[in-house]
Amino acid sequence: MKFAKKYATYMRGMEEELPAVGLKRLKKMLKKCRSHEGAAGRCPGRCSVCDGSFFPSLMNEMSAVVGCFNEKAKKLLELHLASGFKKYAMWFTNKGDKSHGKLIQQGKDLVTYAIINAVAMRKILKKYDKIHYSKQGQEFKAQAQSLHIEILQSPWLCELMAFYMNLRRSKKNKAAMELFGDCSLIFDDDRPTLSCSLFDSMRVDISLTCSICLDTVFDPVSLSCGHIFCYLCCCSAASVTIVDGLKFADHKSKCPLCRQQGVFPDAVHLDELNMLLSHSTFNC
Repeated sequence: MKFAKKYATYMRGMEEELPAVGLKRLKKMLKKCRSHEGAAGRCPGRCSVCDGSFFPSLMNEMSAVVGCFNEKAKKLLELHLASGFKKYAMWFTNKGDKSHGKLIQQGKDLVTYAIINAVAMRKILKKYDKIHYSKQGQEFKAQAQSLHIEILQSPWLCELMAFYMNLRRSKKNKAAMELFGDCSLIFDDDRPTLSCSLFDSMRVDISLTCSICLDTVFDPVSLSCGHIFCYLCCCSAASVTIVDGLKFADHKSKCPLCRQQGVFPDAVHLDELNMLLSHSTFNC
């Protein structure tokens, strides 16, 4: 089955209707664009279809998908990490199922939702470049990354993967966690990688080596550009104290990897990932 059909089948089968990439509609736009190609067999330099419809539509859809995913993932993780009265209050407010199995399934569904939409976005941009003999699709992808609407950059994706791996360790959930045999923490020459596969051909690998100290991330944080570092290393790179924290970093400070500015103040502490790595290191 082609990806477009897999994607459509998956989105139709979801219990809740969520924002998605309109692959079918975007492909129709590209066909319309091809019907207006210039004499050289390419889209003209200024195209009302591409400039006025295709890219703006895809930008809006990407923003909606990432926003929805981040919001739902954050709520689910807050619920899992809450304790005592706060946890019961959140259950009551969200009218959620209290079973761990339900929590795990929600986490699995969100990870799948994130990855399959990321693949959909990349495929339609690749098709755009193929039709236009251009690199505009890849340039748009880079722009999306700078705007933080590339879903694989979301810190909540990494946290969700760690979330259900943490639950897999629970004896109470041993049977339910068989659902998550496609996610793993791999150590290759002491270099840890968080890996998740979807279907037979989709795979996401997240390196857990801090590019500053070149060791396994300790007390990990994810910058808004999606890169993960140790908290201490991040504070050092941002020229702030660990007491003040990254929210006091100068907005001109740049990510040590991608050199984007203003990525420190909105950094996210990866608590689930920290628990996963602590347990794995202890067992080693």
